[in-house]
Amino acid sequence: MLSNKQRLYWTLQAGGWLLYAILQIFTSVVAAGSQRISVPRVIFLIYEALFCLLLTHGFRQMMNRWRWMSMGMARLIPKIVGSVFVLGLLLYFIRLPISIPLGLFNASKAFDLSNILGLTIVYAFIFFLWTALYFVYNYFERYNNSLKLEASVKEIELSNLKSQLNPHFIFNALNSIRALVDENPSNAKTAITQLSSILRSSLATGKKGLTPFEEELRIVRDYLGLESIRFEERLKTDYQIDPASLDFLVPPLMVQTLVENGIKHGISKLKEGGLIQLTTTVSNDQLRIQIRNSGKYINGNKRSGSGLGLQNTIQRLKLIYGKDASFRILSENNFVLTEIIIPHLNKL
Repeated sequence: MLSNKQRLYWTLQAGGWLLYAILQIFTSVVAAGSQRISVPRVIFLIYEALFCLLLTHGFRQMMNRWRWMSMGMARLIPKIVGSVFVLGLLLYFIRLPISIPLGLFNASKAFDLSNILGLTIVYAFIFFLWTALYFVYNYFERYNNSLKLEASVKEIELSNLKSQLNPHFIFNALNSIRALVDENPSNAKTAITQLSSILRSSLATGKKGLTPFEEELRIVRDYLGLESIRFEERLKTDYQIDPASLDFLVPPLMVQTLVENGIKHGISKLKEGGLIQLTTTVSNDQLRIQIRNSGKYINGNKRSGSGLGLQNTIQRLKLIYGKDASFRILSENNFVLTEIIIPHLNKL
């Protein structure tokens, strides 16, 4: 049974050479003028198109067997030029036996050198056009396949990165709840309820490649509510959200991971606690996300290192947006600023 690719090939082959036969017949009708084109001439032109189909199919088999598609242009062009000339010469001679029973054979004309050379060049040019179209088709097919492969690889990498975040987050959240069990059982129950809400949301968004920022913000609010139970007055939160940012698409758990990173490496290290501030602005169809947490950078690094969250975020942004997104961390007075800019192309 033929594959889709084979069916397409034979459809194009048969359709293309049928069109060639029709054009040949039409040209002969025009050339004949007031005289009608003979039936043997029509049959001869149909056979000629059939021979063209068979020759090009054999040529295709040869190119695939000898891997011409992988050759450089310097080696390929001379081979193609020589091959189409040979194909033109072959077509000229294999059509002659058909002309005999049809009453079209003329020995003096058939074996005239100038006639042989002239028609061979014409046929070679036709075969060259066929070869060019065949190479263009294969180039775009390979390019399309490479894009699909690249997309598949990126999807696998992104899935792996997302799978790293879930256990990372759950481990930290359970540690927070464990600390509350002995100190404040009531708050521990509330924290478990909030954790279940966060996990429900993260499972819903975890299947998506990108998620609306509004959903990500909901997870961040739940997470900071959970952490507020543990830190009590030591953790203050502030949200300055541009309404236009809610419809932008972001990688799931990206903002929550950065907020968690700010608490782990910033707030938790300060005896008096501190502030987590989440700010978003939209300008020129770009979403700017800024996360500020109390703490300091030392020589460009947080006291406890950058951790999994930051490396994960950088990799995800690179895979999804390439050079169109930016990520930076810097010290700003008594705060650490984490800033992400996402391009407009992911706006709903």
